[in-house]
Amino acid sequence: MKINQITVTPHFTSASASAPSGRKPSFLDKIHENTRNSSDMTDTIVVPRTIFKGYLGIMTGTTLATIGSFMTSKMPKTGKTLSTLGLLTSLYGTWAFVRPFIIKDAPGVDHKKEA
Repeated sequence: MKINQITVTPHFTSASASAPSGRKPSFLDKIHENTRNSSDMTDTIVVPRTIFKGYLGIMTGTTLATIGSFMTSKMPKTGKTLSTLGLLTSLYGTWAFVRPFIIKDAPGVDHKKEA
């Protein structure tokens, strides 16, 4: 196969073609311009509130437990308090994350069957 015979088809448009005359395209204009599907930049994921609270609880609890473990040698009471608070927060986060899957009648659970 000869390399000079490979044909290349451009998939992207040039930045100067879509920019209005006299205006320099912004960074976001360049990104939007070079995406094949413009909805890729604006898609969102809908997450139930309880699952989001679960993520926050797990992340916050892990952070508090880590900070508490670092503080146990110099300030033992503060370290134990932070570690306990972190474990309780992680436990709540786990409950909030798992609750919609365990309890089917929990608020925010979809009860409709898809066809």
